[in-house]
Amino acid sequence: MPENQYTEDNIRSLDWKEHIRLRPGMYIGKLGTGASSDDGIYLLVKEVVDNCIDEFVMGNGKKIDLHIKDGLVTVRDYGRGIPLGKVVDVVSKMNTGGKYDSKAFKKSVGLNGVGTKAVNALSSHFSVYAVRDGELKKASFSRGELIKDFSLEKTDEQNGTYVEFTPDDQIFKKFAFKTHYVDKMLWNYCYLNRGLSIYFNGNKFQSKNGLKDLLENNMDGDPLYPIIHLEGADIEVAFTHGKTYGEDYYSFVNGQHTTQGGTHQSAFRESVAKVIKDFYSKNYEASDIRQSIVAAVSVKVMEPVFESQTKTKLGSQEVEPGGKSMRAFINDFLKDKLDNFLHKNPEIAQTIETKIKQSEKERKELAGIRKIARERSKKANLHNKKLRDCRIHLNDLKHERREETTLFITEGDSASGSITKSRDVATQAVFSLKGKPLNCYGLTKKVVYENEEFNLIQAALNIEEDLEDLRYNKVVIATDADVDGMHIRMLLLTFFLQFFPDLVKKNHVYVLQTPLFRVRNKKKTLYCYSEEERKSALLEIGKNAEITRFKGLGEISPDEFTHFIGEEMRLEPVLLSQNASIDSILSYFMGKNTPQRQEFIIENLRVEKDESEDGSAAESENVSEVESRKEIA
Repeated sequence: MPENQYTEDNIRSLDWKEHIRLRPGMYIGKLGTGASSDDGIYLLVKEVVDNCIDEFVMGNGKKIDLHIKDGLVTVRDYGRGIPLGKVVDVVSKMNTGGKYDSKAFKKSVGLNGVGTKAVNALSSHFSVYAVRDGELKKASFSRGELIKDFSLEKTDEQNGTYVEFTPDDQIFKKFAFKTHYVDKMLWNYCYLNRGLSIYFNGNKFQSKNGLKDLLENNMDGDPLYPIIHLEGADIEVAFTHGKTYGEDYYSFVNGQHTTQGGTHQSAFRESVAKVIKDFYSKNYEASDIRQSIVAAVSVKVMEPVFESQTKTKLGSQEVEPGGKSMRAFINDFLKDKLDNFLHKNPEIAQTIETKIKQSEKERKELAGIRKIARERSKKANLHNKKLRDCRIHLNDLKHERREETTLFITEGDSASGSITKSRDVATQAVFSLKGKPLNCYGLTKKVVYENEEFNLIQAALNIEEDLEDLRYNKVVIATDADVDGMHIRMLLLTFFLQFFPDLVKKNHVYVLQTPLFRVRNKKKTLYCYSEEERKSALLEIGKNAEITRFKGLGEISPDEFTHFIGEEMRLEPVLLSQNASIDSILSYFMGKNTPQRQEFIIENLRVEKDESEDGSAAESENVSEVESRKEIA
């Protein structure tokens, strides 16, 4: 008898919750710990809030209450409330919902009846109640299993729906919500839904001017000219030009933030260049027109088609089935509205053309340097001097592990060697720096091509023009946890913020957290990332513990590094707070010495005791790295 039998006994059918828990990536993308904005715990929040937004769009309920504390999420809207007889079905039966009827939800965010079911299945605790006309219906679940189906009861509460859940720590290991990411999500809801008020942990989010507010609150520094804000049926756009390099876009479909763009964003990029060329009757390069553009575009589409369940990239070619193409719809809108605006505002039109000519001049000046730099980077890659590449890249859009792709940027042969030997070769690449990078603050983009390190980093990431073909989803700075390591970190961040700010703004840049101490005995080894963790480890292991203080990444063996860049990897995202000015940040940290920086260093200078392996204490003076990082974020 052959060992590998294939009979009826091998065939099994999973129920809805089993399938979601077995293949969560199909429903919410990657899992993560909450360190990244696209980690699954934020999508769980979004799936619930999306339903509240749909109620608002349909004219029901202008307020949403959201609370997150200690992993528990509660969401309350004041819409119509789920029909009381269907409360259990709506959150526990696949392909069940009210959005299949296009009359009720013509241009809804969620259309597949999966969202809250996924939240239910992936939560250790999930509870829902709906209020309609003085009656309340409640049900509670655990990991998708119905725990209690409560009887109808009378209530004085206002109509609406309440959902609370705790992400399952069996699925989401060591997760924690970052307020920054939740804030960003809620602001986007408000920009797209004027008149809506969202209260998050008591703080109010509201927008009066839509996408115009979005640009004003997210731009780095002042725009070159007042933001152009145009609106029409099922479309709203806002754009201006800034002072940074690259193109910066915020695109939305039916209220969904399409972080990876799609057909609507491509159509806008193409159309805005075409309309401006036609207005000036000059054949300017599209790249010169769009250089330094900051834009937001929102469209409403009938039955939108997305490229994944997480709805981050629009695939629809038409605005509605059998209707006008996306390209024609956006082009016709801009041809009418933008052309009229430029004729009525000649000063802004002149400023735009001056900017285009400046971009054209710079591009031509860099053309020769770029060609030489590209050849140099190709030779360097052929000889594998700097980059130990991985097997998968982001331009392989069909690969299921593309979101895991990571580039570690580290310094020194020993550190890069350890990471290279312990990495996942399928998804993790290593770029080795030679010494400290150049402080590029205040320099022009010419330095990117003339400086070998910067040129090769740019080539490795494939970000010369934009982030469209970024080869790694995460760019991780891995330097020693000392003053020199922090200096290298700041120099790299200066490079990214100066020339490729979108890399940081789009949450692609992280700092690798590596342990400061190893505490072990013959039976157990614990790695500690802070003095507090070291003290806890000593209490857990006992008196006979051996303590090692890691002085640098090069001291950590490849075998040990597998603990720090695998599933247990700790990453600190590099975040820019609301209204943060990149120029002021770089000027403060990397410009000439200023009284403010001197005062900051003096205030944060402290004496730390460094425990050596033999238990003796050595005093050392260090600027608080934590406080400095908080200032950047």
